[in-house]
Amino acid sequence: MTSLPAFLNVACSASGRHWAGPSPDQERRAQAICQSAGVPDIVGRILARRDVAPEEAVAYLAPTLRDLMPDPSSLRDMDAAAERLVGAVERGERIATFADYDVDGGSSAALLISWLRAYGLGATLYVPDRIDEGYGPNVPAMRDLGAAHDLILCVDCGTLSHEPVAAAGCDVVVVDHHQGGETLPPALAVVNPNRQDETGELGHLCAAGVVFLLLVAANRLMRKRGRAAPDLMGMLDLVALATVADVAPLVGLNRAFVRQGLAVMAGRVRPGIAALADVGGAKGVMGTYGLGFILGPRVNAGGRIGAADLGARLLATEDPSEAAALAERLHGLNAERREIEAGVLASARAQAEARGVDGPLVWAAGEGWHPGVVGIVAARLKEAFGRPAVVIGFDGDAGKGSARSVRGVDLGTGIARLVREGLIEKGGGHLMAAGLSLGRDQLEPAMARLGALLEDRGAGRPEANALEIDGLVTPSAATPDLADLIASAGPYGAGNPAPRVALASVRATRSRRVGDSHLALTLTDPQGGRLDAMAFRAFEGPLGPMLAERQGTPVHVAGRLERDDWGGRTKAKLTLDDAAVPS
Repeated sequence: MTSLPAFLNVACSASGRHWAGPSPDQERRAQAICQSAGVPDIVGRILARRDVAPEEAVAYLAPTLRDLMPDPSSLRDMDAAAERLVGAVERGERIATFADYDVDGGSSAALLISWLRAYGLGATLYVPDRIDEGYGPNVPAMRDLGAAHDLILCVDCGTLSHEPVAAAGCDVVVVDHHQGGETLPPALAVVNPNRQDETGELGHLCAAGVVFLLLVAANRLMRKRGRAAPDLMGMLDLVALATVADVAPLVGLNRAFVRQGLAVMAGRVRPGIAALADVGGAKGVMGTYGLGFILGPRVNAGGRIGAADLGARLLATEDPSEAAALAERLHGLNAERREIEAGVLASARAQAEARGVDGPLVWAAGEGWHPGVVGIVAARLKEAFGRPAVVIGFDGDAGKGSARSVRGVDLGTGIARLVREGLIEKGGGHLMAAGLSLGRDQLEPAMARLGALLEDRGAGRPEANALEIDGLVTPSAATPDLADLIASAGPYGAGNPAPRVALASVRATRSRRVGDSHLALTLTDPQGGRLDAMAFRAFEGPLGPMLAERQGTPVHVAGRLERDDWGGRTKAKLTLDDAAVPS
C-alpha cells in the first residue's frame, strides 16, 4: 500500500482508492503560506499541496502573462517561422492552414486565420477527415495545397510527417506540440517545444499556446517594420479553450493563458464561442468545466462524426448568423456522438473487466468501433479504473486507437517507443494523450509492451490512483464564500486538479437517480447543515449503489466544492467523487 497518510483512515474507498491527506511537510508549508501571504487556511493547504513556496504564494494566486511569458525566440526555428509568416503577409502570398481535427487544431487554425484577417488576408483552411485521411498531413492533400499556395502552416500536427511535407512543393512551417522523432520533416521551420533537441521547459503547452507565441514573435517583427500589430490578448479565449480541451497541464504559463482567456470569454466577443455556449446551456461566467465539458465536446463533434472542419470554422467566423448555424449543427452532432459512445463504452468496459483491470494498463479493442469516439471511451476507462487506457477500433486488420493517461505517467513517450521498436505502425502524442495505428497481429504484443513501459513509469501503483484530500469541511461550513476562496487558487484542470474536500460521517438524504447514471443527493450533519451534491456517472461503477444503499446512515464523502448560481439563487454545491464507510 501507499505510504501516504490515510485521510479519515480511508485506505480503500467505494471506488477502491486510498484517500491521501496532506503530509506533515505540507501542513507546515500551509501554515507558513497563510502567515506570509495572509490567505485563509484552506487556500494555504491548497497551495502547499501544489508545492508552492511561501514566498511564491502571492504571485501564484495572480499569474500574469507579463511575469510568465517566455521570449518566443527561445524556441528553435521560431525566428525563421515568424520571418516567413510576416514575409507572406507583406507580399500578399497565398497561405493555407492544415489543422488537426480536434479543439486544439481548430483553435490553432482560428488564431492564424484571425491574425491574417487583421491584415486583409484570407487563408485556406484544410482539416483532414478522421476516417478517410487519418491524423496529420498526407501526401495527396499536401501536394494539392502546395500547388495552389505559397506557404502551408501545419498546426497541431506535422512533426512526424516527413513524406507529406516533402510532397508539398512549397514552404511549410510546422507549429506543433506532439513528441518529436529523431529526425524532423523537411519543413522551413518546425516550432515544437517537444522536439528532441528542445529543453522541454515549454513542453506543457498545447499547439494553440505555441501558435500564440508565434504570433507574439510575428507582432514583434511587424512593429519593428513600422506596421500595426493585431491585439493578441483578445485571442486568448481560443488559447484557453484549447489548453483545457487538450488536457494540457494547468501549470506555469498555461495557468496564465487560461485565467486571462476566461476573462476574455466572459465578454462574449467571439461569435462562435458565444453561440456554442448558448446551445450548450451554459449560464453565467464560463469556467474550466465549461471549456472541457460544454464547449470542447461540441467543437470536437465535427471532427469525430461529422465534417472535420466545422469546429475550426465556428471558432474563426466573425458572422453571428453563421456561428449560430454552425453551433446548432455541432450540438446535434455531439448528441449523435454520445449515442455512439455509449455503445462502444459498454462493450469496451466489459472487455477490459474480463481481461482484468488491476495491471498498469487497461485496454480494449473491437471491430467497427467508431474512430471518432475511441478517445472519449479511453478517457472513461481511465477515470473508472485509475490507470492509463487504450481503446482501438478495427476495420478488418487495420486498427486505429486512442490512449489517455493518468497524472504523473508519461504516455506519449511510451507510444513513441512502440513505433521505434516496430510494434505498431504509427503513433504519437504527449504526456496525457496519444493516438496509434496498428495491425490486428500487432495488438497483443503492443499492449503487453506498453503495459510494461507504463509500469516502469508508475502506472498501476496505489500512489498513481490515490485521491488527494486537501482538507475537511462540514455541510454547515460549506458556503459560497468558502467555494470562492477555493476557486481563488485556480484555474484548475489537468496537472492542477481541483482541490478535494472531505466531509466526515455525514448522512445522505433525498437521493435520486438522474438520467441513466448520475446520483443527486443532500448531505446533512448533526448541526443541521445541508449541502446538495451530485455524483456524476456514479452508477457506472460501485459508487452509486453504495451511496443509494447507505441512505440515512453515516458515510464519509469527498469531492469538489463549488459555487452554484443556478436559477439566480447562490449556494455551494459538492461534485462528489468518492465515498467510504466510516471505520
